Amino acid sequence: MSILQLKKASIVGLSHDKTSILDALQSLGLLHVIPLADAVTKPSADVEETNPELLKRSLQYLLSSPQKRRQVTRADQLNLDTVLKQVDHNRQHRIRLSEKRDFLDKRIKDLEPWGEFTLPELSDLNHHKLWFYLVPNYKMQDVEHSHLPWMQVHRDNRHTYIVVIASEEPDSTVMPVPRTHTGYVPLSQLKEQLEETEIQLEAADGEREALTRWIYLLQHSVARTEDQALLDEVSTKTRDYGEVFALQGWIAERDLPQLEAFATEQGLVLLEEAPRDDENPPTLLDNPEVYGGGQEVVSFFQTPNYRSWDPSRVVFFSFVSFFAIIMSDAGYSLLFGAVIAWKWQAMGSSETGRRLRLMGAALTGAGVFWGILVGSYFGASAPVSLLGNMKLLDLNDFDTMMALSITIGALHLVLANLLMAWVRRGNNQSLSSVGWAIAVFSALMGWLMGFNLLHWFIFTVGLLMVLLFSTPANEFSVSRILSGLLALTNVTKIFGDVLSYLRLFALGLASASLAITFNQLAADVGNALPGIGLLLHLLILLTGHLLNFVLTVVSGVIHGLRLNLIEFYNWSLADEGYPFQPFAKQEVTPWTT
Repeated sequence: MSILQLKKASIVGLSHDKTSILDALQSLGLLHVIPLADAVTKPSADVEETNPELLKRSLQYLLSSPQKRRQVTRADQLNLDTVLKQVDHNRQHRIRLSEKRDFLDKRIKDLEPWGEFTLPELSDLNHHKLWFYLVPNYKMQDVEHSHLPWMQVHRDNRHTYIVVIASEEPDSTVMPVPRTHTGYVPLSQLKEQLEETEIQLEAADGEREALTRWIYLLQHSVARTEDQALLDEVSTKTRDYGEVFALQGWIAERDLPQLEAFATEQGLVLLEEAPRDDENPPTLLDNPEVYGGGQEVVSFFQTPNYRSWDPSRVVFFSFVSFFAIIMSDAGYSLLFGAVIAWKWQAMGSSETGRRLRLMGAALTGAGVFWGILVGSYFGASAPVSLLGNMKLLDLNDFDTMMALSITIGALHLVLANLLMAWVRRGNNQSLSSVGWAIAVFSALMGWLMGFNLLHWFIFTVGLLMVLLFSTPANEFSVSRILSGLLALTNVTKIFGDVLSYLRLFALGLASASLAITFNQLAADVGNALPGIGLLLHLLILLTGHLLNFVLTVVSGVIHGLRLNLIEFYNWSLADEGYPFQPFAKQEVTPWTT
């Protein structure tokens, strides 16, 4: 479908031009490099300052600053090493100050019940010391029976703060609790240290804010550093033969003319080959932006094998449909659309964001359409008769909604098995997938229409196909029959997978029922309490519907994806692939004021 066909390209060039050729290839960004030699890590001459991780950490630290300065955009004004040292020093200094402030703040809170005191010299108390105890009130009788000289300093509803005078620390059998370590620094000095630390922390924050002027240039530096690191890594994956070097990689067939023109311009030798049967090329998905949300979901969960099929579009439409059924309310769908509209511009800053916002628009449209069909508007009936006349389904008609959910599930899995059969075309196992599709469809028709001899016959034919064609072997043997019998045990699995689609009906009904319940509760409270009842009525409606909306969206996302990525994937995708990763330079959209 939309898995692009790849060719293996081998490039041969002169070794003294290797760096410039690789840099130009990286700018071209068309190759997925195949290692011809084991990559060797080459330590940089100045690892600490040029390490991409240090750059990323410094940039993230500056981006998290609450306030940012006007950006410097002239690259000649940036001394990267100096700026990185300043940022890293500021970051570590702030960490130390924050830890010190937190320590002082806690110590002050712990000492405030004890009050202001200074520990006396040993000679002042005849070589006796002060021992501090935080005793639970219910254990004070143990202190009173200890026969030690003690004084109560403070008492609250839980503890009594006492000081004991003794030459040595009282034994644990005498005092009911271990002693409290108060330290020797008076409370007033701790408060002075806290104030000084907070002033230093404010100064560090000011220095951090001043350093944020370099964010724009640091983002470009991060990209350049990572590009250089990738270039160095690829340079170690080439095969060098004296004065020439060879590089190999996968490239989409549609991009071959660009690579051929590049090879001619650079004076390179280019060899193109089709992938062999024993090779496993990467998977390069290509979908229009309108269906790109499905590709994002597929890429996140599992990349299909190169020789499989692209489930992006099926997942897109299936997920949109399942989400709408679970939402089952036109009002909630419009509210979801309002959230998408609010974030529309922000999501347009990246390709992934643009794809997901289009999926969000599709979810909104499908949700409104389905909500009109079931006649639910924030749990209420249609506000105008025109919309009321468009209601075709009733969520409270359990038999119809259950039949609809199971039909959707069965047809979804029939499609999954037919797609698996297409992937296995030319192999006996494709007939096994066709057999599962026939068995599920005949069972569905029998359940809806009432089983007769024809349904049972077709169902049996489907299972026989599963029995006979579950292995790729052509000859009939005992092992083939045993494999078929083992495959037939999946009857219970596919039955359970079909029933799993009942969650569409159950979650849709739960959402609608909660909305109706909140509406009724708000109306009852409003009628029972004149005056303030109106306020409570509005609060219940707002809180209840907001909670129900969040739960419905979460349920729609989780279970809508689950039915696609677990039940559907189990019957439609056999092998996992790995993504096409082009040898390319990063595109940076810098942060600016």
